[in-house]
Amino acid sequence: MFADFSPDSDWSGHSRRGWTTLISFALQALAVGCLLLLPLLYTEGLPRLALLAPLLAPAPPPAAPPEQTRHNVSSAVQSNLMGSRLVAPPEIPHDVSMLTETVPPPPMIDPSATGVRHGIGDAQGHGTVLDSVLGSDLVLPPPPPAVHHPPISHMMEGNLIYRVQPLYPPLARQARIQGQVVLRAMISREGTIENLQVLSGHPMLAPAAVDAVRQWRYRPYVLNGEPVEVETQVTVNFVLAGG
Repeated sequence: MFADFSPDSDWSGHSRRGWTTLISFALQALAVGCLLLLPLLYTEGLPRLALLAPLLAPAPPPAAPPEQTRHNVSSAVQSNLMGSRLVAPPEIPHDVSMLTETVPPPPMIDPSATGVRHGIGDAQGHGTVLDSVLGSDLVLPPPPPAVHHPPISHMMEGNLIYRVQPLYPPLARQARIQGQVVLRAMISREGTIENLQVLSGHPMLAPAAVDAVRQWRYRPYVLNGEPVEVETQVTVNFVLAGG
């Protein structure tokens, strides 16, 4: 038995089996690595399960309560109207509630407080606007003050302190026209002539009479110690010599 044992042959057999096992493990690891790296190198060969997945519509949002929907609709309408252009709301509610406003009744007016005393009203005793106007205490405006015209004096000849004789118009002299010109004037507080008017007289004689009387001066008319305006009438006579 001891004659067949050889240390060299036993060692060589063990080393041959170790290398064979190591090479086998290396080949198996290489094969597994190739299988793992192959999908990364050829991505077009991968199954398209994720890409071909059916598109599912999103679930509809839950319905809002009616009160909130009403506010959303009113705010959306206000925002659309206030903008520069009309924009459709993002969501149209299924149920739109109508807003109803209650109008309060008109206040009752006490007829006694409106000053209605007499007049024709309806069967229930309510007076009309005309009744309130006629029955109220109307405050009438005060009457206008009486206009006091200055006294007309025909006896102012004695107060005349400066008199200018009128010039006879040449055309009237050639036409042999003569007569009287009656003027009305206002003697001011200073004694000057104001508001001179022609009452009667020939048209060819009146301008000369007005020019002369406008230069006359009177002594102011005194009433109760104070000078006052007075109205007077002046008669100017135009008489031709030898006529």
